[in-house]
Amino acid sequence: MGADGMATHNMGAAAVLRLPTDKPPFTLAQIKKAIPPHCFERSLIKSSYYLVRDLVIVAALLYFATAVIPALPAGLTRHAAWTLYWVAQGCVAFGVWVIAHECGHHAFSDYQLLNDAVGLVLHSWLLVPYFSWKYSHRRHHTNPGSLERDETFVPQQKAALAWYAPYAPYVEGNAAGRLLLIAVRLTIGWPLYLTLNSHGRPYPRHACHFDPYGPIFSDRERVQVFVTDVSLLAVWFALFKLASAFGFWWMVRVYGVPLLVVNAWLVLVVYLHHTHQALPHYDSSEWDWLRGALATVDRDYGVLNHVFHHIADTHVLHHLFSAMPHYHAMEATKAIRPLLGDYYKFDATPIAKAVWRETRECVYVESLGDGKGVFWYNNKF
Repeated sequence: MGADGMATHNMGAAAVLRLPTDKPPFTLAQIKKAIPPHCFERSLIKSSYYLVRDLVIVAALLYFATAVIPALPAGLTRHAAWTLYWVAQGCVAFGVWVIAHECGHHAFSDYQLLNDAVGLVLHSWLLVPYFSWKYSHRRHHTNPGSLERDETFVPQQKAALAWYAPYAPYVEGNAAGRLLLIAVRLTIGWPLYLTLNSHGRPYPRHACHFDPYGPIFSDRERVQVFVTDVSLLAVWFALFKLASAFGFWWMVRVYGVPLLVVNAWLVLVVYLHHTHQALPHYDSSEWDWLRGALATVDRDYGVLNHVFHHIADTHVLHHLFSAMPHYHAMEATKAIRPLLGDYYKFDATPIAKAVWRETRECVYVESLGDGKGVFWYNNKF
């Protein structure tokens, strides 16, 4: 059994069986009808409980880092304690990141102003441009699986690859290069996306999440991008004052390294949501929203499914009903799986093995040459 008792029938070779690309024999309305109505209800009390719980754990871990670890004997014991803190704090803080992400989807409560206020504060402290990313992420949900209009981890077509692609780290036999590529992606992939639009949708000019006048945003969104930038500047100033008071390396140990763990989880989870040999991408001649929304995969992160508020093991559902709160997502996923049938993809491959496999196998996309605008991952040169 896989995540929370869900059957892991998609193991081994079955995990890469391609999703059907014909128009589904069901509609979004029929999928919604299969879900218990209460799953669509947002509870401010429940959402606040999960947020407060996470923040209490963050505070407890912060106390451990600032009061307990310095009192430990220097050497291996203290190094091990710091490592434990970095991993634990990074995982829990990514759970906070997910709750802020729910605020952007109007899934935290019924009150949009409250959602945005909570999301802005939480994401700003994690150095995420809340409104900027909310808007680009909304377009990801509006155009999932579209080669022309999706916003993140948009695969390249083979003809668009650089001349040196056959010698790049992901090719067969270059394991060291592939490991370096994964390390770079997990450490600086998120800031590269925010500042340089790395692996994002192609725009006619430079696209940056911090530029209110960039091509990512419409005129009515620019003021809130300004608000986001001001909020981030305030957090940077607060971090500067803390570093001035306690020291630069104190700030790195207590805040910087856990933030790197948060960013690594973010990139890894999003990458594995949308990168899989079984998942199609569509050009404008073939794309429609429902098939694009189904072109994602649920993964099993073990106990971290709970820490991450089920963002990874219920992602198919999330693309269908993004305003549904996370505490109903497992129940709703179990309800729709019989209806979705082969249009639902769950891969229980261990995460480390999966990221290694997808980095090797999912290099570019190409059509099968059948005249259809359906594209599949490949790595052959």
